[in-house]
Amino acid sequence: MRVLVQRVKKAVLYVEGNLKGEIGKGMVVFVGVGKNDKEEDSIYLANKVYSLRIFEDSSGKMTYSLNQINGEIMIVSQFTLYGDCRKGNRPDFTKVEKSQIAFSLYKKFLEEMEKKEIKKIVSGEFGKRMLVEIHNDGPVTLIIESKNENKNN
Repeated sequence: MRVLVQRVKKAVLYVEGNLKGEIGKGMVVFVGVGKNDKEEDSIYLANKVYSLRIFEDSSGKMTYSLNQINGEIMIVSQFTLYGDCRKGNRPDFTKVEKSQIAFSLYKKFLEEMEKKEIKKIVSGEFGKRMLVEIHNDGPVTLIIESKNENKNN
């Protein structure tokens, strides 16, 4: 599995044109599921994202995690994280997991995050067309891959 994490000042999520929710200071996490990913990948990434120290202290050093700043989180499924653009001009999505399995692992990621002490969680709707307004703070944007990532190549 692969996640793209953005530290944000705020973010707003629309699903198929309708306002789904918004968050203040925190992070937006895009979740991609690749072939051969397992439930343990969802658990690993949820723990990693929750513990990720990307929020600054008074000296500007990234010291604090989401929980330590009482931050909020937006979680959105994004299969395009597995788009391979090395050949040609059209992304190749053959490394993306089938929809039913991907949904299950995305849902597991959400369930794991809901177990954590997070002020507010807003989640997208799997397989739906979404618009995400992001006020990236920094900007800070990170890609994190699960331990299983090497098996996907």
